[in-house]
Amino acid sequence: MGLEISSIGLNPFSSQIANLKQLNNKYGRKVYFGQTVQKQDSFQSNSTTKFFDENTVKTLIAQNPTVGKILKDNKITPKLNMKELKELQLGHCKDTQEVAINIAKNLPYALKQQANLQDLREGAMLHDFGKVLIPSEILNKNGALTQEEHKIMDLHTELGYQLLKNSGLSDSVLNLIRHHHNNVDASHSFVPDINLQILNLADKYSALTESRVYKDAYSPEKALTIIYSDVKKGDIHPFLFNALVKSINQIQSPQVNTTAC
Repeated sequence: MGLEISSIGLNPFSSQIANLKQLNNKYGRKVYFGQTVQKQDSFQSNSTTKFFDENTVKTLIAQNPTVGKILKDNKITPKLNMKELKELQLGHCKDTQEVAINIAKNLPYALKQQANLQDLREGAMLHDFGKVLIPSEILNKNGALTQEEHKIMDLHTELGYQLLKNSGLSDSVLNLIRHHHNNVDASHSFVPDINLQILNLADKYSALTESRVYKDAYSPEKALTIIYSDVKKGDIHPFLFNALVKSINQIQSPQVNTTAC
């Protein structure tokens, strides 16, 4: 059976809207998703596999002195965690990529037109690339991180951006890598990038439904219940959450009726 929306308290949302440039959500905030994203049809590498090679990572570090400065300023010993990076490539990043694409495909038509699937594929696969330089004892700690460890862990977004800054990736993909944890701005309004909103949500869902050294994997129902609390707080847009629910229903039960979603 598919996931019952009513079981986690989600009121039905309309799947059609006339104008998505600006709308007031149920929490009283104005939401901007910006202009329609221009589809790119360039011949730049569509494969991110090359970046997961050890020699390539070393080259990327050598190309940007800022990477070494970040490590030095934060007293991080330069060491490549290739084992963890490979695990991310085949596990969390691959799963996040699949979830993100499925969310995009289940958005209302007007929002779907703004999503760039190629950017999502590349951004999702590389969003945690910077963790290759985060100490393994922090990545794999079986317990809560200290404040200082959180500070170091949070560096993975900037490290990923700096590592890949000169790699030939588009600015839009680099923006996803650098800001995938920041889907709201300082005024707590949604960042006007639908791809960033999608990646942020896909990353959260994937992290909740996979096992980590410090937790077991949550069921889809439990993960959605947790994420729905962010919807109620205004941290996740309901249209994106709705698309996530629909995509999960399609995977679990292709015949499920999602009209209530």
